[in-house]
Amino acid sequence: MLPTRTLGTTGPAVSALGLGCMGMSALYGEADRAESIATIHAALEAGVTLLDTGDFYGMGHNELLIAEALRTAPAGRREQALTSVKFGALRTVEGGFTGYDGRPAAVKNFAAYSLQRLGTGHIDVYRIARVDPDVPIEETVGAIAELVEAGHVRHIGLSEVGADTLRRAAAVAPIADLQIEYSLISRGIEEKILPAARELGIGVTAYGVLSRGLISGHFTRDRSLAPGDFRGMSPRFQGENLHRNLDLVDRLRAVSEAKGVSVAQTAIAWALAQGDDIVPLVGARTRARLTEALGALDVVLDPADLAAIEAAVPAGAAAGERYPAAQMAHLDSEH
Repeated sequence: MLPTRTLGTTGPAVSALGLGCMGMSALYGEADRAESIATIHAALEAGVTLLDTGDFYGMGHNELLIAEALRTAPAGRREQALTSVKFGALRTVEGGFTGYDGRPAAVKNFAAYSLQRLGTGHIDVYRIARVDPDVPIEETVGAIAELVEAGHVRHIGLSEVGADTLRRAAAVAPIADLQIEYSLISRGIEEKILPAARELGIGVTAYGVLSRGLISGHFTRDRSLAPGDFRGMSPRFQGENLHRNLDLVDRLRAVSEAKGVSVAQTAIAWALAQGDDIVPLVGARTRARLTEALGALDVVLDPADLAAIEAAVPAGAAAGERYPAAQMAHLDSEH
């Protein structure tokens, strides 16, 4: 079994690595359904208990995929699985994003549809994907708290919120964790958000620990992205930014090779080493990538290793923002 970590002081114990399932349905081009389900099964068999999704990933496709994987998994593994679900994003038929809805009635509506698609009796951690600027966070969190009281949700989470919003939300109800991007090249949470989470006893589920593959060691300078791949619009994957960021990866590769591990394993191990209150989410879409990611749990980084990693990829060294400008505007965590 894998080592476990607890999501904050009020959340559940989960595997030290969680599986982010978004890429199996959306934003990275075509995915292989059979391989996706096999990867979820392999993750469960290895002891991964936390499956992260969003109701808007493929407009429900990802939840249905997880439901199929759970339904066809051995009963013992299925019963150990915990679901972490984001909601609130508004989509168009063409796949565009038009905003977020955090009204209490909408919260309960989104939950009803997720429970139906997942085929589970409850959602383990439920969170709005981005703060709705037109609805006080207290109202959105209050609605999730009512779902907890009714038994439909076990724990309340948040996503991409700043320190002030985190405090306001925690004053309404216990918050298990904050899901937010955190990696060697996305370290903005270290100044205010992470200290606030720790002050409040809120765990962190860190997504983007490989920065959407950018610091995985597998992304090449001449790679052509498939139609519909989000990275085609991501500033960090554009032009000179890409070359500068891959220069950082080359430096990280030198450190990794000296350690006898892969670049991806080094990046994941670094995130794990930032605190026992942090649970990295790995977006593996294949069993091979999953196996590599799980290998990071065996990597021990001593102070000299951490210093070498910091020297190779200093805080703030990334070129380009982590999202296009229009999406950055939706991030309460960046305001």
